[in-house]
Amino acid sequence: MIRHNRAELAMDGRSRRPPLDPVNALLSFTYALMVHDCVAALTASGLDPDVGFLHADRPGRPSLALDLVEEFRTLVADRLVLAVLNRRQIAPSDFVRRDGGGVELSATARKTLVQAYVARKREELTHPLLAAPVRIGQLPFLQAKLLARHLRGDSEIYLPCVIR
Repeated sequence: MIRHNRAELAMDGRSRRPPLDPVNALLSFTYALMVHDCVAALTASGLDPDVGFLHADRPGRPSLALDLVEEFRTLVADRLVLAVLNRRQIAPSDFVRRDGGGVELSATARKTLVQAYVARKREELTHPLLAAPVRIGQLPFLQAKLLARHLRGDSEIYLPCVIR
């Protein structure tokens, strides 16, 4: 799916802590931004972001936020990473290779990625349950409210946000 610089941006599976290639570095950074947004959404909805369903609970790990991120991973992060690479907003030269094989984004690449992330959050789509236009950045807050309603017994089911 990467159209340019395929050899320099080759990815051989998911790697974290540290990411071992540029694509994994971009994904890890974008997922971290998304987790931050989901923690804020869950907290604003009165839920504890550390108590999850899909991810194991561990001290300092926002398991419920990680659960909520799953709904938006492809919609936001994966598409965003492909977009910045295919538009050549971020190039192979924007990464720093560390001793031990880890790959980090340069300061310029981080700034570019954050700007693209904020722009992506401003884009609108139709929410599948509400059938109303919403900004992508509002989705974690809407889904957190729907989850809170379900957990409190105000709603029989929780429908994840699935965009086709």
